[in-house]
Amino acid sequence: MNYRPGLHIIAEFSSSRKELLERSSFVQQLLNIQINKYGLNKLGEVYHDFDPAGYTAVICLSESHISLHSWPEYERINMDIYLSNYQRNNDKTGQQIFEEIIQFFGAEVISCQQIKR
Repeated sequence: MNYRPGLHIIAEFSSSRKELLERSSFVQQLLNIQINKYGLNKLGEVYHDFDPAGYTAVICLSESHISLHSWPEYERINMDIYLSNYQRNNDKTGQQIFEEIIQFFGAEVISCQQIKR
């Protein structure tokens, strides 16, 4: 079997939808829907809501991970998605998850790096 680099997406975006930036419950629902929709394998997850607002969300997958960190006071989110291509090519899946998250937040992408590794 040959090594096939996966797609790693690291992005920062802005959203004025405060309710989606302040608490993790909405993004938790979205990420679980995406994991099921794309047949990914969740190994564990941590969602931590900060006081007074903001959160960190991390999902560990057998394919690797998805993480988001919100900064509601700045209307910003940092996101990191990496899906390996070990058992199947997940490049399109990673890109679709990224685009769906941007759409969910009604966001404007500030910066985005896509790295094959």
